Amino acid sequence: MTKAFSKPSALAGQLSEAPAPLYAQVKQMIVQQIHSGAWPAHHRVPSESELVDQLGFSRMTINRALRELTNDGLLLRMQGVGTFVAEPKGRSALFAVNNIADEIAARGHRHQSKLIRLGEELANPERAMALDLREGQKVFHSLIVHYENEVPVQLEDRYVNAAVAPDYLKQDFTQLTPYAYLSRVAPLTEGEHVVEAILADAEECRLLQIERGEPCLLIRRRTWSGPQAVTAARLLHPGSRHRLEGRFSS
Repeated sequence: MTKAFSKPSALAGQLSEAPAPLYAQVKQMIVQQIHSGAWPAHHRVPSESELVDQLGFSRMTINRALRELTNDGLLLRMQGVGTFVAEPKGRSALFAVNNIADEIAARGHRHQSKLIRLGEELANPERAMALDLREGQKVFHSLIVHYENEVPVQLEDRYVNAAVAPDYLKQDFTQLTPYAYLSRVAPLTEGEHVVEAILADAEECRLLQIERGEPCLLIRRRTWSGPQAVTAARLLHPGSRHRLEGRFSS
């Protein structure tokens, strides 16, 4: 259930007299609701139509305020569901290779996963090069959505060297992550990260429950166990729900 602003007409009058642009005033009012605790994490924010009725501003003004707060990471807009107060962004170490389930648990949250695809393919030139294989060799492919407290936070698109992990297709990846399984059968000795900011395609937006045009953070990761390449993965995160951190010393 949404919670309206108290005395919306009075608030709207106060905001209209303020010198800041109207969309900025709406943003400030929503931020105050969040910081005061009136709207905690996961609270459903009134819809654009409800805010137009409550505050008397145009839909364009309300839309811009909500859009900018979403880009700032304070709100989470789930396509077809609504707008919610966001949890603080999940964090990953920039250079570490970690289990996403462990990262989520460390924040005191609940991890779930949904298996979209799991099967065998023949390596095309791109996969063969990424996994140090010959074109046409057998590889395994998995596509998994990872959730944090029922909110999708990562789309994991992974190709695996079948010779290194022959039982990969037999695993239940709703109960363990590919990272956890592969760490047992092919312990990591080397990894490579490439980080990009991209826009997700239509299917990726649908799986991550984000609107088209939301910036995403993509990590392209390759790992090795000894001399053998093990996996090549695309880890796609909605930009409003994730950040990378690194610490350096000289």
